[in-house]
Amino acid sequence: MKYVHFRYSDRRMTIALLGLLLGGIPALSAADVEFNRDVRPILAEYCYACHGFDEAAREADLRLDTFAGATGADGGSTAITPGDPDDSELMLRVLSDDPDTVMPPRESGKQLTAAQKQTLRNWIAQGATYDQHWAFAPPHRSSLPEPSASQHPVDSFIRSRLTDAGLTPSERATPETLIRRISLDLIGLPPTPAEVDAFVSAADKDFDAAYRDLVERLLASPHYGERWGRWWLDQARYADSNGYSIDAPRQIWSYRDWVIDAINNDMPFDTFTIEQLAGDLLPNATQDQKIATGFHRNTQLNQEGGIDKEQFRVDSVFDRVATTGTVWLGLTVGCAQCHDHKFDPITQVEYYQMFAFLNNQDEPTLKLDDKRTTLVMKERAKPRKTTVLIKGDFTRPDAEVSPGTLSILHPMQTGDRIANRLDLARWIMSPENPLTARVIVNRIWQHYFGRGLSEIDNDFGLQGSSPSHPQLLDWLAIEFVERGWSLKEMHRLIVTSETYQQASRRREDLDQTDPHNYLLGRQQRLRLDAEIVRDVALVASGLLSPTLGGPPVYPPIPDGIMGQGQVKRSWRTSKGEDRYRRGIYTFKFRATPPPSLNVFDAPDGLSSCTRRIRSNTPLQALTLMNDPAFFEFATALEKIIQRDGLQAAFRRCTSRSASPDELAILERLDTLGAARAMLNLDETITRE
Repeated sequence: MKYVHFRYSDRRMTIALLGLLLGGIPALSAADVEFNRDVRPILAEYCYACHGFDEAAREADLRLDTFAGATGADGGSTAITPGDPDDSELMLRVLSDDPDTVMPPRESGKQLTAAQKQTLRNWIAQGATYDQHWAFAPPHRSSLPEPSASQHPVDSFIRSRLTDAGLTPSERATPETLIRRISLDLIGLPPTPAEVDAFVSAADKDFDAAYRDLVERLLASPHYGERWGRWWLDQARYADSNGYSIDAPRQIWSYRDWVIDAINNDMPFDTFTIEQLAGDLLPNATQDQKIATGFHRNTQLNQEGGIDKEQFRVDSVFDRVATTGTVWLGLTVGCAQCHDHKFDPITQVEYYQMFAFLNNQDEPTLKLDDKRTTLVMKERAKPRKTTVLIKGDFTRPDAEVSPGTLSILHPMQTGDRIANRLDLARWIMSPENPLTARVIVNRIWQHYFGRGLSEIDNDFGLQGSSPSHPQLLDWLAIEFVERGWSLKEMHRLIVTSETYQQASRRREDLDQTDPHNYLLGRQQRLRLDAEIVRDVALVASGLLSPTLGGPPVYPPIPDGIMGQGQVKRSWRTSKGEDRYRRGIYTFKFRATPPPSLNVFDAPDGLSSCTRRIRSNTPLQALTLMNDPAFFEFATALEKIIQRDGLQAAFRRCTSRSASPDELAILERLDTLGAARAMLNLDETITRE
């Protein structure tokens, strides 16, 4: 047996003694250990960087990401003797207190906990079984844990876990809270006081019927496409400028409108995908299908003088490969650009085979029927040669490659024909693909609960997080496909669950047992996205223009902002209704984004964003008080106060009535001060 060298002569005695020291550490029993849930995260965090898939980075000729590698069956070093932790080099190393031999090495700054060491020991004792990574296995439809004719399927999965933890779900949120929550979630706009009153009255008579009607009304609203179009545009890294230092304006808003229309029309997600990746290659492609290919024209364009255009063209293709991998596969494919992926089974050759799909396009401007133009993709008549690039350097071509896909997933069937982008799009949306449906439903869930069922939504690889509710994630993925890839069906399914409808109020038992709310015993309070913060203020002040689509607009911004870059940019402040359009239509420079969007964490459009951060800084309060647009909103709200009173204005901001104490505080302020305070309330910019 070939072992990694270790200085101790009596290996078994050493491990046995150290094992006794761990005997009092609470950990999973051997029977409880599951590889994907318990062991893989430890190996991925502490071991795979040096003993994983990447052969060039592998040390001591040892792989720990496969059973054959760990046991020496592949001819390399041996670290594990299945069934015998006392004869396993892995245990000797992790239990050692010798700085020269302990693993992980001291210089790594990482150290396993006693519980993690015990988990590894139990796993080896039960045979060191390696299971296929959960995300690469086909989704499996499990039976509902607690089947009941009256229980929603989502609730069945959630409540089963809560019951196991000795917890109960929270009560339903109040009708006022629910209509505000679901309105913000589905259309990105708060309900009017009249809409709140109508729903509360209807819910008092028949809650289920009233709530069902509310869901259907919101899903049918044209504003639904704006709210969920913004969700997709984040992933598409949409912006209205070219990026880099010059950051000149570009005309691509027709793509933005295409996304909004497609989502409003509930275009099946497989069609939605194919048209964006390869609409121009469809037979008799329509103008709309060509516009859809603007997805991959959202890359940056460097217009500086003296640059090597080929370098930046290649950089754009790098971005397209990484974005495709992130958005649809939930994999960090871009990590294989310079070398084999250090953690996931993706080789550098496979990366450049993916690159080849996206390396054969011209980037024309499409003239539309009404004299507009937009940016689209178009396949070259003469294919461009694609090679592996040594260390990702465009000046160091290596072996030539043809278009191809990742071997860890299902094969692409094209016969003898060279595959193109259309084949890639269909491969991604194939029923055999275990990733895409899971990835998308996980991001939808993330929108509603602040966290996906798999928390790291853009990495379903070995470094990602195991799902908190794997059976539910698979069930939703299968439902997504079987319901015709309908996004509206998934929204309807989730928001009609009692899990979604729970109050967000914190509870002592939940804080003690599940402080991070992984088990979903309550809803989550979420600060609104940057654009929705603006939209809520527009509705509250009565200024919102509901017009859909069209060219981007230029709301008021602080003086001097557009002069802060290398190039002074033009900002022609809009007049009339355009001044009060929704945030999704605000012109977005990549280099100098509007401050009110930037300070509330809107993505910059430089790369795909699948999950916005939610910061909490004093700048946000100062923006709501002093930004010229928000000051204008406050001035309009002041007029509402003067006409209808403080209570009416408060309801427009928060969707509920103010208490006497709250009104007393507001009455101490002048009407403009009260308006500014109400727009600045945490409750105004938060979804309960």
